[in-house]
Parts: sequence; structure tokens; C-alpha cells
Amino acid sequence: MATTMIETQIAPGPAAATIPAPWVVRNAWDETAGIRSLDIAPADGSKPQFGPGQFNMLYVPGVGEIPISVSAIAEDGKGLVHTVRAVGAVSSAICELTEGDWLGVRGPLGRGWPVDAAADVDVIVVAGGLGLAPVRPAIQHVIADRDRGGRNVVFYGARTPSDILFREDLFQWAVSGNADVRTTVDRDEPGWNGNVGVVTSVLGRAEFDAGSALAFVCGPEVMMRFTVFDLLSRGLTADRIYISLERNMHCGIGLCGHCQLGPKFICTDGPVFAYSEIAELLNVRQL
Repeated sequence: MATTMIETQIAPGPAAATIPAPWVVRNAWDETAGIRSLDIAPADGSKPQFGPGQFNMLYVPGVGEIPISVSAIAEDGKGLVHTVRAVGAVSSAICELTEGDWLGVRGPLGRGWPVDAAADVDVIVVAGGLGLAPVRPAIQHVIADRDRGGRNVVFYGARTPSDILFREDLFQWAVSGNADVRTTVDRDEPGWNGNVGVVTSVLGRAEFDAGSALAFVCGPEVMMRFTVFDLLSRGLTADRIYISLERNMHCGIGLCGHCQLGPKFICTDGPVFAYSEIAELLNVRQL
């Protein structure tokens, strides 16, 4: 996947937010067992736009609609890649789509990663499992910016070596000379010579300026919680640590209330939040 600079924040018009537009599947491929990526493009030939960390509502007629983060911009700039785990009726239907199939798309929606604020500071990215997909465009953005003065540090954790996503990207980022990339797995497999342990176990090896660095964290909530605690102990402040949430998003535009977290709606106020915004809210048990 080519590394491409990306628009940082896009707000949809009223129609794009509420009415699914027809998009076509240009290509689809398996990433790992049960996880599939689809390169989709607007049927009218328009150039898709989005900001790193934003999501689209993907609609399969007769089945339903779910929010899926954009995981990359296609190499030719004419399509967007969405990476989906088949876990329910809609996600399974999306994963069954092949080249030439159609689906409906609403978006881009939500608030993404603050990549504009990363111009001259160190950026620490910590991702776990499928959480690498929503933060992948932000990594591509900062690595592609050779004029940045800060360091780029990427830590990624997967359950097993077989579950590692975007292997080629991880390799390319590592050899780019513009990022320190470290991958770890929870459980070893034959032939694996890398790190073994949860992603926070290798976080202590990162070198960064805690006074000015930004951290982008995405993955299971328990993983994000411990990562945030570790970063806070390293000197980062809560307003410079950003996490992406995916709690119960349903409509994508703040009308249904399914994703409400205190006074905030994950779909419109997020899904990316500064930890300082929601630290107290995350301690409230979901019903």
C-alpha cells in the first residue's frame, strides 16, 4: 500500500450524512482469518475524501448498516479501503462482497486523529488487533511528511503472529527511516522470532519528548486503558493522549442515542477523543 498524505478532517454535506450513496467494490482480499479488506469507490466517479480516524456507515441492502473506519486510501486515490471483521450479520455480508458488488455508503463521519497538531512533535502510536485499521491512515500521514521535525514511534500488538494485520505496511514503515516500528504478540507460534507479550510490555522502549509528544491509541478498551496509564506515568499529559472509541455506534449522526457516553456521542463528538475529555466517563459502567 503506497504511503499517501491525506486530508485531515472532512465534514459531510446533509445528504452524505443521511442518505447512502452507491459505491462499488473494486477489489477485496483477506487480511487474516475472518478479517477482510475492501477497496470501494463512489459509483459516480467522484474522488472520495476523509480525515484519518473518520468512519463511514456501510450499508448492505436487505441486511443492515454498520460503522467501519477507513483503513487506507487506495493507491490511485479513487477509492477507500475498509477493513472488516466478520462477527455479525452485516459485517459477514460485507466480507462476502466481491469485485463488482455494490453497497451503500454514508460519510465520512466523526472526528478523527489530530494529525495537524503533529507537525513538529514526536508521535507515539499504540495499536492492538484490529485497532491498527483506524489509526493506519494517521501513521501513513505522519510518515509521509518528511518535513516533520518529530520522531514517529509505532507499537502494534496482535494475539498471534497469524493475526498480524498489514504486514507489508509494518515492514515498509520500519524500513522507511522515518519511524521506529515494534510488533509484539500475546502468544508465540513456530517460526516467530519477535517480541512476545502484550503491547504495553514493549512500550517502555520508546524514546520521545514527553513534554510535547502526541499519542494515538486504538484497540480493545482494556488495552487502551493500560496504555494510557503507562503513557501518563511516562510524563505525557491527558490532553495529549488520544484514543478511538467504538461503543455501540448505530446511526452515525447523533440521533439514535445508542453510543451516548455521558453528555457525549461517540459518533459525532468522536470517535477520537483526547483522554482528558472522557477519562471520568470511561469509569461509568455500560448498561
